[in-house]
Amino acid sequence: MSWTRRYPAVPAALLAALLALVSLLAAAPAARAHEERPITLPDGSGSVPEYRAAEPDLIVCKTDRPAFERRISAFPEELRQRNLALYDRCEQSGYRHLQQAVDAVDRPGMNIAVLPGLYEEEPSLGAPAGECAALKAPNSSLGYQILSYEQQVACRHNQNLVAILGKTNLQIEGTGATRTDVVIDAKYQKLNAIRADRSNGVYFRNFTAQRTTFNSLYVLAGDGFVIDDVLTRWNDEYGFLTFASDHGLYKNCESYGNGDSGIYPGSASNINDGRGYEVPRYSIEITGCRSHHNMVGYSGTAGDSVWVHDNEFDQNMGGASMDSAFPGHPGLPQNHAKFERNLIHDNNQDYYRHVADGTCAKPPIERGYERGVVCPQISMPPGTGIITAGGNWNLYEDNWVYGHRRAGFFLSAVPAFMRGEEKWSKQTDTSHHNRYAANTMGKDRSGAARPNGMDVWWDGQGRGNCWQDGPDGSSPGTVPQCGERRGAVSGASARLVGEPVKLVQLFVCADYSVQARKLPAGCDWYGARGLERVETQLALAVAAVLLLVGGALWWRRLRGSRLGTAASLLGLAGLALDVAGSTMALSATSVPALALLLLGLWWTGVGVALRPTRPWLARLTLLLGALTLLDAFDKAVLMIPWTPLSPAWLRTLVAVIWLLWTAIASARPTTPGAAPTAAPDAPGEDPADGHTPAPTAPSPTLGAPSTPASATATTPEATA
Repeated sequence: MSWTRRYPAVPAALLAALLALVSLLAAAPAARAHEERPITLPDGSGSVPEYRAAEPDLIVCKTDRPAFERRISAFPEELRQRNLALYDRCEQSGYRHLQQAVDAVDRPGMNIAVLPGLYEEEPSLGAPAGECAALKAPNSSLGYQILSYEQQVACRHNQNLVAILGKTNLQIEGTGATRTDVVIDAKYQKLNAIRADRSNGVYFRNFTAQRTTFNSLYVLAGDGFVIDDVLTRWNDEYGFLTFASDHGLYKNCESYGNGDSGIYPGSASNINDGRGYEVPRYSIEITGCRSHHNMVGYSGTAGDSVWVHDNEFDQNMGGASMDSAFPGHPGLPQNHAKFERNLIHDNNQDYYRHVADGTCAKPPIERGYERGVVCPQISMPPGTGIITAGGNWNLYEDNWVYGHRRAGFFLSAVPAFMRGEEKWSKQTDTSHHNRYAANTMGKDRSGAARPNGMDVWWDGQGRGNCWQDGPDGSSPGTVPQCGERRGAVSGASARLVGEPVKLVQLFVCADYSVQARKLPAGCDWYGARGLERVETQLALAVAAVLLLVGGALWWRRLRGSRLGTAASLLGLAGLALDVAGSTMALSATSVPALALLLLGLWWTGVGVALRPTRPWLARLTLLLGALTLLDAFDKAVLMIPWTPLSPAWLRTLVAVIWLLWTAIASARPTTPGAAPTAAPDAPGEDPADGHTPAPTAPSPTLGAPSTPASATATTPEATA
């Protein structure tokens, strides 16, 4: 059902204006998370491959036997003897580079064993030559060419250190004791360390891939894959990227040191679109993995139908994110991720400093990724557990979420303009039916207190979103509660757009570019504090205007009224608290709601005081006071259910009209020689309103001579 049909009372012009405001977010330049050739999602006929313990068909090793024997000397004896036997075989008939072994695969179901060693794939490292140096293809926003599959086949090492193209049921396994015994190193000279493209049933196990200008391990358009006990690290963008794939499994993996995310199941097969919470299966499963010291541990642009359970996301800028913010991803808007039993904690790293000081402007090999440098590729709020930016029907249940300086859960909508959708009917199609229930917030698994700055930050948009009982601080102050069964929501909201101040913040903060070293001024995501923050600047500007106009109103019209003076003092206190509250964005506080309460009482008191002399302005002022009190109630006591707009939007509209009207009324002259009062001695309107006041003395008797006003004036001489 469309919003206009659901809310026929909302004027079309107002709805268009609100959506136009939201669409301003689309004007913020942002990196496109991942640009790839047009992709068709798999048909779903595949399956998750199983590990094969058979002897390898092909073996890869280096030729330095003494170095090899040193590498395996500390292995358990059985494993050491197996590696020695495999090495003897490899010396006779093996390969020295993984790409050579992949090229030798001539049938489905083959196994490649990679023996302990460092594999730099020297034949693949060279720059493109001949026809491969002059390919015609569009460029991405990051500068690399977006090649077709046919171009990848023809020039497989333009972008890939190891290219696995069109293979079926291939298994590649390191034979070391740990995943760091086999290392595949792109030395920052290739976009991808390993690319598996249109290779259904691929199985990766027990090795490390590292140091690329994009991804360590990339699976594209595959129906069936497993990533088992693999480590990825030190990449410009992603550790693991699986894109437009189905029947996938990540298990026991690790990733760190990545400029975007450690784990990115982008555009997972959109098999559950149109369903509710109960689904027949998930396209990708991620379990037993740890992703740490990245920009974000897990990223899910169009991360549809992904089951993420029993993992750990920690020491990143953000723990995990789902979003619909980037165009060119099949399956948008994002939907149906399920997070359960994950440890999501202490994601408070500040990596934007490496952009500010110029470190990230250096060539990748000089940035110091191996020493802990991370170059964040997109804008995101640091200090957050799970970010959902434009996702639907996501489940977050039974997770431990703690130790975040900003928020445990962060939910905001993303207008469809951001993903290239222009239809008005789609602009509010995200941020619906996200369920946060039975999570342990602010405590670790031992029960020790590890509070978040606040448990919930929400822009307010969307319908059917709900949270568990008792979040320890939230913005807004109360949020809809989840019922015992999925889909049951207590006090459900259905807002067209988010809170105005939060939308301004998101708009400002989105204007980030790592390539241009552009960190938006005014956004606390990048270090702005106190008066530098856009929320505080906005609050100061509003306070200054209200103080000027409200002060003039009091001086010109209400000085003589005790009620008007008392109300104005409340307003002054409310403005001060509003500015103070704007500086407290990283903690849950009741100060903003208290400020609204005082401002509401100010306008209510002023409205009552103005009734005798300015009845129409008084009515408008009383309306503004009522909306402000309603806004305070909405933010602190109970989010008003089933309303298309927050009271803040109506309050803002009425406040603009009130400011203009009040400024004009205050500027008009009062009665000459009369002191300003709230109520004249006799009924009637002030001449400043353009009305003739009621007479203040009896009319002359019919036929009696008229006495000039000057003749009746009392003078000192007459008194004497």
